[in-house]
Amino acid sequence: MQIQPIAHFHSPFSSKFGIPKQSGLVEDLRGKIVFEPAYRSRDALRGLEGFDFIWLIWAFSANVQPTNSLVVRPPLLGGNERVGVFASRSPFRPNGLGLSSVRIERIEWQSMQGPVIHVLGADLMNGTPIFDIKPYLSYADSHVGVRCGFVDRHAIRRLEVRFEADMSPYFTAEEQEVLRGVLELDPRPHYQSSPTKIYGMPFQGVDIRFSVSQDGVLTVTEIVG
Repeated sequence: MQIQPIAHFHSPFSSKFGIPKQSGLVEDLRGKIVFEPAYRSRDALRGLEGFDFIWLIWAFSANVQPTNSLVVRPPLLGGNERVGVFASRSPFRPNGLGLSSVRIERIEWQSMQGPVIHVLGADLMNGTPIFDIKPYLSYADSHVGVRCGFVDRHAIRRLEVRFEADMSPYFTAEEQEVLRGVLELDPRPHYQSSPTKIYGMPFQGVDIRFSVSQDGVLTVTEIVG
């Protein structure tokens, strides 16, 4: 079967660095879905305004190297423990497909690019190809009280974030809080933990420079535009 993108995602992330590991971890993180010309029709979205969430099926397009490994090292396990690729949500998969549930913020029915879906909480890089969109159904897609494997034993770790740099020339107060939520998730690679290293994360057209102390405090030291 051959599949082609129906749309592409627009987000503040121009690289993989810093993108939340799962959708919904930063609830107010904005993005939008812009359709390919063949699908820029109101008819294709008819009825979607009645749903709060959608599923996106997309491609890990930044992974240029094919993978044959049947085991991976999830960041949630510190990169030290191996699990099967099909017991993980690793981007390094046989077919490189991603699955994300995102909230519909609004549907822009008329624009220069046709109907555009504005969403919240996505974990996609800017330019990510989207292959399909399906409405989220609570009776079928939500399962309360179920086991979630190693995720049950490892809580999401969040850092304390401090802004030393002046953020106001680059971000509104609302955007600063979204950025704070992204940085709280610790965007560093799991194998790097030096308290003296200065990291850079592209976000919304600028470079966020930061360091992380040994006691888990992330300090934004500079914004490079």
